[in-house]
Amino acid sequence: MEIIENKKFGGERPLFGLKNVRLSNIEIVDGESGIKCCENVACEQSKFYGKYPWWHVDGSDIRNCYFAAGSRSAIWYSNKMKMRDCIIDGPKFFREMKDLELENVKINDADETFWKVIGLRVRNLELHDGTYPFMFCENVFVDGLVSDSKYVFQYCKNVEVHNARITTKDSFWECDNVSVFDSVLDGEYLAWHSKNVRLVRCHIAGEQPLCYLDGITLEDCTFDSACDRAFEDSKRIDATILGEISEIKNPISGRIIADKVGKVTYDEFAKGHNTIITEKTA
Repeated sequence: MEIIENKKFGGERPLFGLKNVRLSNIEIVDGESGIKCCENVACEQSKFYGKYPWWHVDGSDIRNCYFAAGSRSAIWYSNKMKMRDCIIDGPKFFREMKDLELENVKINDADETFWKVIGLRVRNLELHDGTYPFMFCENVFVDGLVSDSKYVFQYCKNVEVHNARITTKDSFWECDNVSVFDSVLDGEYLAWHSKNVRLVRCHIAGEQPLCYLDGITLEDCTFDSACDRAFEDSKRIDATILGEISEIKNPISGRIIADKVGKVTYDEFAKGHNTIITEKTA
């Protein structure tokens, strides 16, 4: 394998078409498309400042690297990538990709990051700021996520999340086949218009959670006292809730059992009255 180390590159496509190469302690200082149309590239202890530095690369292993704010839209159309122990300050990373693995990665501008990624595995990821990360992703596994980005996980399929703390406005919208375990989901309008959602040992906070759903399972979940108008127009509900749920509004069908049930409302807009709502007996 060729080794390129301790060098700086700039301009247009300085490392175009490389194959079977290890990059160590390099810098892409300016210009565009520093690494493009390459195969089997390992990169360590390097810094990226120019735009679009990593496009159309098949087979990548990136470790201990830094991507500056100017490296926007840095990694697109690149398959079979592993990234570990990196910091990213640029927006719009990871687009139109297959087989992407991240571990111990911090993204400080997560605007429009992870779009149309198929086969995404994540361990210990931080997302800050920005909107719409994880749009149109499929076959996603996450273990360890802290995110304060807005509108997380929309139009996704086959998502499994463990040990997450998500603080957002809207999440898991119009998704299909989602399972979330041992997580805190804090934000308005959780999982609206989605299908086949399962939440296990999760804490739910924010207004109007779990509405307009087709197939929602809750196992030993808790609700913040401020949660209101839960389950509106949702059907095929199977929910076991620890503690109190303060308000349920217009559920269509299924079963909800909680330690304590607060207000239950069926108004003139209700589409059904086929939900069994009960409190646990001592």
